[in-house]
Amino acid sequence: MRRLYRRAAETPGAGPDVTDDGPVATVASTARTDTASRLHAFNRFEIKYLVPQTQADQLRAELGRHMDEDAYSGATGYPVTSLYYDTAHLRFYWEKIEGLRFRRKLRVRHYGAADDLTADSPVFVEIKQRVNRVTQKRRVRLPYRDALRLCSPQGYAPVGEISSRERAFLDEVATLVGELDLRPTVTTAYHREAWVGREADLGLRITLDHRLRGRDRDFHLSSESLNRLTLPPGLSILEVKADERVPAWVTDAAARMNLDLVRISKYCQSVQAFGLAPRSLMHAPDGVDEILRPAPDDAPGRHRVTPARPTTSTGVADAPTRQGAPTR
Repeated sequence: MRRLYRRAAETPGAGPDVTDDGPVATVASTARTDTASRLHAFNRFEIKYLVPQTQADQLRAELGRHMDEDAYSGATGYPVTSLYYDTAHLRFYWEKIEGLRFRRKLRVRHYGAADDLTADSPVFVEIKQRVNRVTQKRRVRLPYRDALRLCSPQGYAPVGEISSRERAFLDEVATLVGELDLRPTVTTAYHREAWVGREADLGLRITLDHRLRGRDRDFHLSSESLNRLTLPPGLSILEVKADERVPAWVTDAAARMNLDLVRISKYCQSVQAFGLAPRSLMHAPDGVDEILRPAPDDAPGRHRVTPARPTTSTGVADAPTRQGAPTR
């Protein structure tokens, strides 16, 4: 197992707190220590729907009647880019495909335009896991260079005093990377609109993600390499995230709009789009499989998925690379 504290890094700059899925927010955990912690953790329930672009405005109007726009979403939303790590045999991918009751994944996530990302920019190292029906997420905010070090064999040594919870999380990430030999696998990117609940729905958060894209190489989050669509451009993903319950008005609105309830993973979409793994023989098709199934003779009203073509590496300095990437 690799050692976590191999070399010192610059002290991360202080910054605002973050929410579960946005640039800024409050901490969902009630744990407190005398040392300020950059670690944030929470549990929630999630459901997802596919939304045709033709219904997006109707959906926005419905959400606006019950919710407020996220302070950092505004009228146009914001970009989200993530780098996912997995084993050489895609252990995390298969755990999702096979529907294991306990599964997890490791990623580095950046909120904002790629042009704004530098080595000192704040990003988030996240462990997202599923325990039965509950989604749990823990993440720590670090400068981009330190996040990449933490998720690499190089290791990352925090400078200064940190909380015991944050130290435990950094150790967990280091152990995962070292023991499972995790490496960069794919990126995902999309444009997000976000709403937050009001009054009785304060624990509710809903996001609408457009133009899902990804890469299977050249993993620098600010790379200019071309991303490929991993979902048809006419479809968006609506994610409903609640602490305890999903309000009835949400499911009623989805039923009136005839939205398709799906189990879909942006990470798995990227893996499959680039042919890194076949579909599991044990995997029973779910709603999204049927919706995305190519129609005979391109029949109207059906969505055809065009297989993604690999991009070429631009050799960006200090960018992580995946060993043994297939050449196609």
